[in-house]
Amino acid sequence: MGEVASARRSSVARPLALSLPILALLVVPGVALLARVDRESLADQLTSSEVQSATWLSLRTTLMSLCVVLVLGTPLALLLARAKFRGKWILETLTEIPAVLPPSAAGLALLLAFGREGLVGKPLGISFAFTTIAVVVAQVFVATPVYVRAASNALAGVDAELADAAVLDGATRWGVLRWVTFPIVRESLIAAAALAWARALGEFGATILFAGNLPDRTQTLPLALYLGFEQDLEKAIAIAAVLLGMAIAVLLVVRLIASRART
Repeated sequence: MGEVASARRSSVARPLALSLPILALLVVPGVALLARVDRESLADQLTSSEVQSATWLSLRTTLMSLCVVLVLGTPLALLLARAKFRGKWILETLTEIPAVLPPSAAGLALLLAFGREGLVGKPLGISFAFTTIAVVVAQVFVATPVYVRAASNALAGVDAELADAAVLDGATRWGVLRWVTFPIVRESLIAAAALAWARALGEFGATILFAGNLPDRTQTLPLALYLGFEQDLEKAIAIAAVLLGMAIAVLLVVRLIASRART
């Protein structure tokens, strides 16, 4: 037993030692940010009119974008998880493109598509650019792949025999989804939604190019941070600390949900 325990400790210690440099790279910036926060002026910074406006705009737009992602992304996740057809890999690739596209390129692409002279905007006589709707569209664009990837993986893990058995018992396809499939993957879908919301909250590059940085209209928290970095460093640090706290909270929720799902 002693030899086994020693071997286990060795199997952990060596990879951990090799991982210390990358762990330091991942952890130290966050520690440095929190250490730099001026706790005496933090409340004043966060209650300023600019930060409050950006906060409420971020919460409102991310809630709207999450609803769109859930309503439109769930059927796509089901399709990718369950359906088998030729060219499926093409659809999977198209779904993943926003996840690997540089944010600035994504913003320019959205502008060329939905701007006043855009591919879609000009023929239809519409323009989402530099409006609050543009913020939501940008967030949906970047958050959808995050949700669809996680949701489709969860849905693909549901035993198909359960659905077949429910159909044989007289359940409709919608009944199978509602009473069999979705309850099984409920925790996983909630975790996927949380990650998508966090991605939407942190969106910057596509938003600033497609929606601009207009206070009370398109200026979300990441954009307010960018403006604060140029004008008021303490305010930028305070906003960054809030965003870091939100990110940690989301990850903790996802971990908790994943733990409950496993048990």
